[in-house]
Amino acid sequence: MTRVAAIDCGTNSIRLLVADADPSTGELVELDRRMEIVRLGQGVDRTGRLAPEALERTFAACRRYAAVIEEYGAGKPRFVATSASRDAENRDDFVRGVVDILGVEPEVISGDQEAEFSFTGATRELAGQEHLPTPYLVVDIGGGSTEFVVGDDRVRAARSVDIGCVRMTERHLVRDGVLTDPPAPDQVEAVRADIGAALDLAAESVPLTGAATLVGLAGTVTTVAAVALGLEEYDSSAIHHSRISVDQVEEITARLLGSTHAERAALGAMHPGRADVIVSGALILLAVMRRTGAREVVVSEHDILDGIAWSIA
Repeated sequence: MTRVAAIDCGTNSIRLLVADADPSTGELVELDRRMEIVRLGQGVDRTGRLAPEALERTFAACRRYAAVIEEYGAGKPRFVATSASRDAENRDDFVRGVVDILGVEPEVISGDQEAEFSFTGATRELAGQEHLPTPYLVVDIGGGSTEFVVGDDRVRAARSVDIGCVRMTERHLVRDGVLTDPPAPDQVEAVRADIGAALDLAAESVPLTGAATLVGLAGTVTTVAAVALGLEEYDSSAIHHSRISVDQVEEITARLLGSTHAERAALGAMHPGRADVIVSGALILLAVMRRTGAREVVVSEHDILDGIAWSIA
């Protein structure tokens, strides 16, 4: 067994996984998995820069993660940064802060690299399960971007496009600095138009129809699943590998579109940091299911973070 620590820093959240990995058996024994919503990508779509307060929230989380990594004796982590830090002019400030705290330089990976890590993390444990036939289409809905990956035992095609729950919310659902609550019809149509254009781009590289199993990753998908399952509180064991139908996603999306921030936040399984961006995320998920023709999405709690851990092992 090799003890590894992996950190995934995205537009909305930063997550840590400490695990023992055995490449010979394909076993990944989770020791500690945690997530904090730090909204690193706050305002990046508009300003092109990481906000000072967003950097400080992220660095505070890094300090807490450094203590956990030391407690488990996992050594230096592999720190992967995605959409927000790819887009920011001042990403050097981010890099310096992470190096000071964790002793490693964050790898600002490409969208294609992000897609491959997501695919590995989500599908490694699905191999050989006859009830989940290949090829898989893995869709990772992040805060700033969404990755589409088709493959079976390996990645066959991948594409990252700039639609994510934070980016779409800030671009279309905020007016004069205030979240429209609930969103107006013209705002929703603007989100849908951006999503449609992004799906057209993704389809140039990745066949969006024809996959046997649609696998959905990240907070939007797991939160929609939690609502569909009627969970009073977030339960990863109930959510992992649950199957949510397109009809359920349609119903939940309509419900979220008609709700206020307070009503969304009151849902038992809703993380407080997702209540403002879940509408855009649900619109992305629904559009993906409609475009692909998938009747259901298999929800995975294992994703890019697990892929990063395997890359170390």
